[in-house]
Amino acid sequence: MTATAAAPVYEADIYEDQALLEPYEHYRSLRELGPAVWLEAHGAWAVPRYAEAKAVLFDSDTFRSANGIALNEPANTAILGCTLASDGDLHTRLRKVVAHRLTPRALRPMNEIVTRKAEALVAELVAGGSFDAVHDLARALPLSVVPDFIGWPEQGREHLLEWAGANFDSFGPMNDRARRAMPKCGEMAAFGAEIVRTGNVAPGSLGASVLEARDQGAVTTEQCMMLMLDYLAPSLDTTISAVGSAIWLFGTRPDQWDAVRADPGLIPNAVNEIVRFEAPIRAFGRVAGTDTQIGGVPIAAGSRVLVLYASANRDERKFERPDEFDVTRPDAAEQLGFGYGEHGCAGQGLARMETQALLAALARSVRRFHLGEPRRALNNLIRALGSLPVTVEREG
Repeated sequence: MTATAAAPVYEADIYEDQALLEPYEHYRSLRELGPAVWLEAHGAWAVPRYAEAKAVLFDSDTFRSANGIALNEPANTAILGCTLASDGDLHTRLRKVVAHRLTPRALRPMNEIVTRKAEALVAELVAGGSFDAVHDLARALPLSVVPDFIGWPEQGREHLLEWAGANFDSFGPMNDRARRAMPKCGEMAAFGAEIVRTGNVAPGSLGASVLEARDQGAVTTEQCMMLMLDYLAPSLDTTISAVGSAIWLFGTRPDQWDAVRADPGLIPNAVNEIVRFEAPIRAFGRVAGTDTQIGGVPIAAGSRVLVLYASANRDERKFERPDEFDVTRPDAAEQLGFGYGEHGCAGQGLARMETQALLAALARSVRRFHLGEPRRALNNLIRALGSLPVTVEREG
């Protein structure tokens, strides 16, 4: 598919290293060009503004996920039929298998577990005085919660972060990162298939529910394997990204940390603002199922459409002072960082619970975060810190 003569065109590669490290000027330029902009380097339409991004995400009948969430065909083929890459009745049926385990009511018993783990982790790190906010904090809690929640066996867990990162790298264009990721994605799929074959999951876990659905004929063995993996990478990486970004933001903006400490009731809104300001997932793709338009720009059937969550969350047309981090922002909950519509992130409840628990524990014991030199991770889809040394100034 090609752009029409009247459509705005952007020639820069928004997936090259420097653009991934510093994406926001690219996003601003895209928003200024129009509601839909042709990405010459990727043969896809970018949707950089909030209103149009939300409309595309809501209209799953026109903008389809099957064959469309990645910017390369090998990845789309490999995941075709999973929850992320399905539409309509199939998507509803697959999501129903796990949805009952991810509702706020179903997650309520997890709150005590997550809170206890978060408080113990924070107490240990704060007592030491200095730690890495990514390696020691942001990764530690999800890795102690998510695999048990899914029911994954102990053997193989050492690869989960590597596999999750590769999963997201594979969804970008077919650049060097995506090519390096493909074998790792194959390893993850093989591991998931072996779990399904052996039934080696913890009783009562989400994975056990998936196996029961297979045994009852609700899903096929292949769909069962995909469901085992669908919630692993997002549940890990979104939380790790959000927590790492939170420490960086509160360390560089101490007035915002003071506001949270003075009123811990702000923490849920602060999490929304963190996800708005530093969206964990940069973008996901769709395919136009019919000839359509986005903000008046004609889009031909079969065109690839890239919904830029991270750009929409900084849209001046939607948010006042969009480049200012403000935990009291009244419309922070309207961020699109967890997606929207029928493909909204099913695991966001657990991600929010973990992030809020860590911030609540830190707010009770840390007056200031003194930051070392941050290092950004490079991933086609995930916006995250790779390392962030921090020394805490304790209360009292």
